[in-house]
Amino acid sequence: MLEASVAYRRGTLDLEIDAAFGSGITGVFGPSGSGKTTFLNLVSGLLRPDRGRITVAGESLFDSESRIDIPAHRRGIGYVFQDSLLFPHLNVKSNLLYGFRTGFVKLDDCVSLLKLEPLLTRSVRNLSGGEKQRVAIGRALLSSPSLLLMDEPLANLDAPHKREILPYIERLSAQFGIPLIYVTHAAEELARIASNVAVIKSGRLSAYGPPAKTLHTIDAHDRFGRISILTAKRGRYDPHYDITELVSPAGSISIAGQAPGSDGTLRILVHATEVTLALSKPQGISARTALKGKVANIEITREPVAFADVALRGGERLTAAITRKALDDLRLKTGDAVYCLLKSVSIDERWFPAP
Repeated sequence: MLEASVAYRRGTLDLEIDAAFGSGITGVFGPSGSGKTTFLNLVSGLLRPDRGRITVAGESLFDSESRIDIPAHRRGIGYVFQDSLLFPHLNVKSNLLYGFRTGFVKLDDCVSLLKLEPLLTRSVRNLSGGEKQRVAIGRALLSSPSLLLMDEPLANLDAPHKREILPYIERLSAQFGIPLIYVTHAAEELARIASNVAVIKSGRLSAYGPPAKTLHTIDAHDRFGRISILTAKRGRYDPHYDITELVSPAGSISIAGQAPGSDGTLRILVHATEVTLALSKPQGISARTALKGKVANIEITREPVAFADVALRGGERLTAAITRKALDDLRLKTGDAVYCLLKSVSIDERWFPAP
């Protein structure tokens, strides 16, 4: 567990955060310049707070009143940066062992988890971006940290390589039980791996909780940034059309392609611009998913766009971005029953975890 109550002011950044993050993967999300990386650097010891306290697993790492300030190299915190920062003159194994500290993470276990066996003798100069990040993660892991920090570790990778690395991050947290704080600008990544999400805006913690409760607060007035998260389980797969029906509390959700075979819960990220509202269940359209709910809230902006927040059967919420003219034409108001329509092809099944 990380507990941090810190204040730090430099230039235009005025950061003051009081947070307690538990086990699993905590995502940190927010606009550029909001203080996400600064917060990680304060926790790791790379920066010193103006005042406050920081404890990890009950150990006090910083306390301005008690004049405690443990140096970064003695805090027992692993850090994976956006750039892998590997030593170019060393091979993969030597880079891994550079971070080694006798503890609960063994070299063989780390190598096996991250599938690094074929790379051990190779020069890091000849690795792909994804391979370099796996080595960087392994190096941080081999310090047997009490806390692992990741600052946009996949930012320099394309989408296929991001999806390649995410399962390793999920497994290392589960296998070794290390609390992980993961900073990213990609909501898809957090919808996939985060247990909870901390939203930082203008140096303040503005929201904290499960992704479905917090991610919709990001870019709340931007129709392209407004998102919702639904949960579902794998249902029937039609091999002829390569279509999977997912089972959700709100009804059946159709996706193109085959969903993973796991019985676990899947999170589905839906952009507000991908949701169409209808007052009755339509016929003769290409959209395969129609989730019934009631309008819980309508937000009218100064732009041409309005947001309708729909409470679905089962308790989940889905936000639709529609024009103000459509809102008037439908005479939509709070409490109205509506159907939320989704095209199967708008849901990217590639972000689901593998079976």
